[in-house]
Amino acid sequence: MTHFESLEAKINSSGGNPALMLRQEPAGPYVFPMPAEYSNWRDEQEAWTKTAILFDQSFHMFDIYFKGPDVKRLFSDFGVNNFSKFGRNKAKQFVAVNHEGMFIGDAILFGIEEDEYSLVGTPIAGNYMQYRAETGDYHVTVVRDNATPFNPNPRLLFRYQIQGPNALKVVEKAAGGPIDRIKFFNIGEIVIAGTKVRALNHTMSGVPGREMTGLEMTGPADEGPKVLAALQAAGEDFGLRMGGRLSYPTTAVESGWLALPIPAIYTGEELKNYREWLPAAGLEAHYSLGGSLHSNNIEDYYVTPYDIGYGRLIDFNHDFHGKDALLRIADGKHKKKVWLVWNEDDLVNIVRSSLWGGADRAKFVDMPSAIYSVSTYDRILKNNRTVGFSAWNAYTVGHGAWASIGVIDDDDAIDGDEVTIIWGDQESIGHKLLVEAHKETSIRATIKVNPLV
Repeated sequence: MTHFESLEAKINSSGGNPALMLRQEPAGPYVFPMPAEYSNWRDEQEAWTKTAILFDQSFHMFDIYFKGPDVKRLFSDFGVNNFSKFGRNKAKQFVAVNHEGMFIGDAILFGIEEDEYSLVGTPIAGNYMQYRAETGDYHVTVVRDNATPFNPNPRLLFRYQIQGPNALKVVEKAAGGPIDRIKFFNIGEIVIAGTKVRALNHTMSGVPGREMTGLEMTGPADEGPKVLAALQAAGEDFGLRMGGRLSYPTTAVESGWLALPIPAIYTGEELKNYREWLPAAGLEAHYSLGGSLHSNNIEDYYVTPYDIGYGRLIDFNHDFHGKDALLRIADGKHKKKVWLVWNEDDLVNIVRSSLWGGADRAKFVDMPSAIYSVSTYDRILKNNRTVGFSAWNAYTVGHGAWASIGVIDDDDAIDGDEVTIIWGDQESIGHKLLVEAHKETSIRATIKVNPLV
């Protein structure tokens, strides 16, 4: 097996073509180290609509801590967000872009103290900010608590996400009484089973921003089991279910979070040192790219914050890396994030073909989410024109349909219009472990510009 020291070396070994490198990368989707199901994924999905569900997020996310007097300046310099009022017990959907304004990554930024933040999610944004902290003029120290599959040490924190109409009732019973209301994307402090717990108000399903529909609770890892037991006991009266790795990623389709687009780091001299800093064993070097949108130019897969619904997060009242580039395109036309509801008859035909279609079979549709690579770009056609791509897809009980998150040219993103998704990835046959021999086929889909729930 060939050994490479850095992402840049791995790209060079592939002939300098990162698109080809990622399209031929065999890795499957992002790993969620939790039981597949605690009951079954249908009941688990229904729970966040009708009662409550609890996801144990303690193992799959990277927690990267930044501490020091320059921590706010660091994040303000490289984040598009407004940090004027950020500090202890605040949180943000942090977004970083490159010097050309192209999206690198996002994660939830927690204000632990005034001089300490933690960036939680996939490692993409966290790695980038660690690089900037270590190579820039910042008095900031970085401590990594990596996801369990990549961490020889025990996790520092437990992390439990509870959501659904009965979520608050469960938490209040576990806490022994009413808790103070926590504003959206603020962090409160409560006590459960004798343990001080910090709770972020946000939701992974439904419509983000609805008051107290979801809480993400953290505390010392060794206290986690008793806190979990208290929540489960309290939830017996309110229909609480535990959620597994099959239902967990399907929440993204309801909430509208476009998961894991290609980070805009693979090209350009400006980020060459960063690519040399990133290890060849890291996610960025194994960011498998799947789907029917085929290109030999990795930049065809880059997106801007505007394209994926993050334009509202951009604060031009401060200087940040990539600001000038975003200003130049701010008033122009962008792509638009939409929901695509798949045609039932077409989907049934594809499932039938995938099982009984012989040599001309369609790509298998895994349930409840047919994701077979880290990043998915399926081609979208409208009137035989390519108008965008379809990304994360799933069936959820909440809206009783299979849908995906799409990114479409603004002029074509018309509510109720029909488009065609090209399903399959023939170029990945023989390269990706989860891609069998198949023929690409088409699925009709209806554009929805508003959340499905």
